[in-house]
Amino acid sequence: MHIEAPAPRRRALISLTPLIDVVFILLIFFMLASSFLDWSAVTLSTPSSQSSATEDQPPLAVQILSGGELRLAGEPVSVERLVIALREQLAMEPARTVVVQPAGEVPLQTVVNVLDRVREAEPVSLRLSRE
Repeated sequence: MHIEAPAPRRRALISLTPLIDVVFILLIFFMLASSFLDWSAVTLSTPSSQSSATEDQPPLAVQILSGGELRLAGEPVSVERLVIALREQLAMEPARTVVVQPAGEVPLQTVVNVLDRVREAEPVSLRLSRE
């Protein structure tokens, strides 16, 4: 009686090539589908003791309230009208500093949007301050 040993089982080889192909295709898809933002810098003046001592007039305040409302020198103003109103104020006093004062719970993106609008009015000096 001769018993034959069972034939050794061959392990199935798993090829990684299709997996790499799928990952590569997904990488290309997400690279092409994503959007790249235009990064821009916001130039702000840093406060100094010399500048505050030499300023004749108080700064022009742009307040951003918690609900997203804007106030220019205490008066309500819309986002669309902000640039025009600032240019009118700065035409009378061109050297006046503009200070943007966001409330504590205002989102950062809202603050940046308002800073961009204020920059359109081309103030000589622009500062960001807490209310």
